[in-house]
Amino acid sequence: MPVTTETTPLIPHRPQHRSVTRRLTTLVQAEGEPSWYASYKWMLSSWGYLLLVLVPLTFAADSAGWDAALRFSFSGIALIPLATLLGDATEQMSLSLGQTLAGLLNATFGNAVEIIVGITALLHNQIRIVQASMIGSILSKILLVLGCSFIAAGMKYRESAFGVAAAQTNGSLMTLACITIVVPAAYHSARISHNQPIDISVVTAEPEHTGLLIISRGAALLLLCVYIAYLFFQLKTHSDLFRTQPSLAFLSYEPGWTSAEAQGTEQEEPEEARMSVVAAGVALLVITVVTSFIADILVASIEETATRYNIPKAFIGLVLLPLVGNAPEFTTSVFMAMKGKMELTIGVCVGSSIQIALFVVPLLVTIGWVSGHDLTLFFDNFETVSFFTSVILVNMLIQDGKSNYMDGLMLVTLYLVFALAFWVS
Repeated sequence: MPVTTETTPLIPHRPQHRSVTRRLTTLVQAEGEPSWYASYKWMLSSWGYLLLVLVPLTFAADSAGWDAALRFSFSGIALIPLATLLGDATEQMSLSLGQTLAGLLNATFGNAVEIIVGITALLHNQIRIVQASMIGSILSKILLVLGCSFIAAGMKYRESAFGVAAAQTNGSLMTLACITIVVPAAYHSARISHNQPIDISVVTAEPEHTGLLIISRGAALLLLCVYIAYLFFQLKTHSDLFRTQPSLAFLSYEPGWTSAEAQGTEQEEPEEARMSVVAAGVALLVITVVTSFIADILVASIEETATRYNIPKAFIGLVLLPLVGNAPEFTTSVFMAMKGKMELTIGVCVGSSIQIALFVVPLLVTIGWVSGHDLTLFFDNFETVSFFTSVILVNMLIQDGKSNYMDGLMLVTLYLVFALAFWVS
C-alpha cells in the first residue's frame, strides 16, 4: 500500500512578522485612512512650505548671534508656514472626530501661534507685547482680513449675503469682550489720583493695582465660562444657526448670471480626510514644539530690534506680530470670499476674533496669575479706543447679513489709520 504524504497543510502558515506589522498598522492607522506617507506628502505638497527652510535658518541665526533684525525677520516669517501646518493638522483631525471634540480641538489650536507667542512673551515678562499682540490680532482679523475678504468678494459679486443670526450672535459676543476690556480702563480713570497714570506693564501693591488684578482675573474666569457656553451653544443647542449654507453671493457682475444661479443649488460633497488621525496628531505635537522654540527666538529679539532700529514696540506687537500669525487665515478667508462662501469667511475672521477675546486673552491672564506675572485687562487707552471703535464699525457692517466691496474698503481704511497711529506712538 503506497504511503501518501500531506503536501498542503490544513491551516496555512502565516508569517508572524506580517501579523505583528498588521497589528501595528491597525493601531496607528484606522481602516480606510490615508497612510502616513500619503498624509505627510499631502501636508507638504504646497510650494508655500518652502518657507520652512527658515526654521533651521532661524536656529542657526540664534546660535550664531546674528543681528536682532535678522533673527526677528527669520523667526517671524518661519511662523507663517508653521501656522498653516498647525491649521491643516487641526482641520484634518477635526474631520475624523465628532462635532464636540472638533470644536474643542479648534478652540485649543485655532489660534495656536497667538497662544504660543503670548505665553512666551508673558514668561519673558513682556507684558506690553502680550497685550499689544492680542489687541493687534483682533484688529487684524476683523478689519484687515475681513475687509480684504469683502473687497475680494466685491470684485466678483455686486453683493454677498451670510447668516444674520450667527452674525448678530458673533457681534454681541465681540461687544461683550470689548466692554469687559473697557471696564478696567474706566476703573483706572475713576481711581486715578494726582493725574499720575498707572504703568500697565508694572503692577504694584497699591490699591488701584490690586483692584485691576482682581477685576481682570475675575473677568477672565467669567469670559472663559462664557466661551465654554458659546461652544455648547454653537455645537449643540443652536448648531443650525451656524451651519454653513450654500453660496449666498448674488447679483454677480458676470453677464448671464441670475440670483438663483449665484445662490448655488449644488450641494457640496463632504470633505474627505487627507491624513490619518494619528499622523495628524503627531504632526500637531511636533509643529507645536517647533513653533514654541521659534516664538521664543522671536520674542527675545523684539527688545533689541525695537531699540536698534527705532521701531515702536506698540507697532511690533499691534501690527507686525499679528500679520505673521494671521497670514494663513488671510489666504483662507480671501479665497473663500472669492468663491462666494461668505459664512465661512465670517467664521474665520469674526469667529477667530471671538476666540482671541473670550479664550486666548483670559487664558493668558489666568496663566499669568498662576506663574506670578501680573497680566491684566487694563490696556493702553488708545488700544482700548481702537478696539472699541473697530467693534462698533464691524457690528454696523455685518448686522444686515450683507456685504460689498465698499464695506471692505471702510474696514481696511480704518486698519491703516490705526497702523499709522501705532507707528508714531
